[in-house]
Amino acid sequence: MPVPHIRLATPDDEDALGRLDRETWSTLHSVQERPTQPHEPFFNERYGPHDHLVAELDGRVVGYIRLALPSALACHAHVRQIQGLAVADEARGSGVARALLRAAQDECRRRGARRLTLRVLGHNTPARKLYEAEGFAVEGVLPEEFLIDGAYVDDVLMGRRL
Repeated sequence: MPVPHIRLATPDDEDALGRLDRETWSTLHSVQERPTQPHEPFFNERYGPHDHLVAELDGRVVGYIRLALPSALACHAHVRQIQGLAVADEARGSGVARALLRAAQDECRRRGARRLTLRVLGHNTPARKLYEAEGFAVEGVLPEEFLIDGAYVDDVLMGRRL
């Protein structure tokens, strides 16, 4: 099985990442509405290429992870938060998400972070198992935080030291 190549995103990744984001949209992991035309740009004032690591297999973009500051507070600058992770359907099970998580930890350390956090929907069992296997622990649960497709879903807060 080929090993994914992980790199920082560039502005040239806009179309591939936007397409990947739309193709992988699911209520399993998203609280946003299903994307519709006209599509919003993938990169915007809040998230630029420098906030993303990209996974490639055979030169094709098959995944990304978005890393952001959880707030603008100076006292919070030592923390980074995963605010998006997507893997193309055809690349699932090939280690792309795991490679992105490990590269994200390295990149966050390089940027001076001491903690990495994330939020995951309670019903997303595969993602929760992966995060736990990569050293993340549940640090809190917001019960029934979201109403998705007629069902109340917990928001699970996870984190780890770097």
